[in-house]
Amino acid sequence: MTANVDLAGSGGILDPIDRNSEIMFGLFMVLSFTGTLSVATAGREEVRTMLIGAIGCNIAWGLVDAVMYVLRCMVTRGRQAALERAVRAAARPEDAHRLIAGDMLSLGGGMGATELEHVRRWIIGRPPEEAPSARMTGTDLRGALGVFLLVFASTFPVVLPFIFMSDLVEAKRLSAVIAIGMLFLCGFNWGRYAGLRPAWVGVTMVVLGILIEAVVIALGG
Repeated sequence: MTANVDLAGSGGILDPIDRNSEIMFGLFMVLSFTGTLSVATAGREEVRTMLIGAIGCNIAWGLVDAVMYVLRCMVTRGRQAALERAVRAAARPEDAHRLIAGDMLSLGGGMGATELEHVRRWIIGRPPEEAPSARMTGTDLRGALGVFLLVFASTFPVVLPFIFMSDLVEAKRLSAVIAIGMLFLCGFNWGRYAGLRPAWVGVTMVVLGILIEAVVIALGG
């Protein structure tokens, strides 16, 4: 039995896939630092170096992800603009129908000539100022800021135990529990969004996250 699909979470600038992906990416980055810290030999200076490295790494990758988000938005709208130009320039309605159905992938197969013609006429009749543009927008920048903040903020729950606890063994254990909890919540939210069983997706994400992080640490972080 599957859960109800969560459609309510798709109305923001970032959809649940983007939000949870960025949080998990930030988690993997910070865990590549905390996971390699040896509590048997590390002192406060090593912990300080780890904290600076983890925070600096997530700032850098948050900026990279933010820039890539803006570029992805611009490329997507550029593709939409190219499709509209191709539909307008099509010699026959049937040619435009094929372009529209091809862009809609699996959904296009469920649309007949009447529905495709309705979309074609809507595209042709749309005022030019409403057509998509590849130019950067304020919404793109707000989304990029959200991406950066998600990657950056995901650092702190995992590193806070090392800041406030003097016992490094206990700090590392608590940090691991927090990371596992965050992975579970990300998977749970993905499961709700996809209409799957959220708890099972959450557990699967924890297992995959542990495996991925083990490989990352084994390869040198």
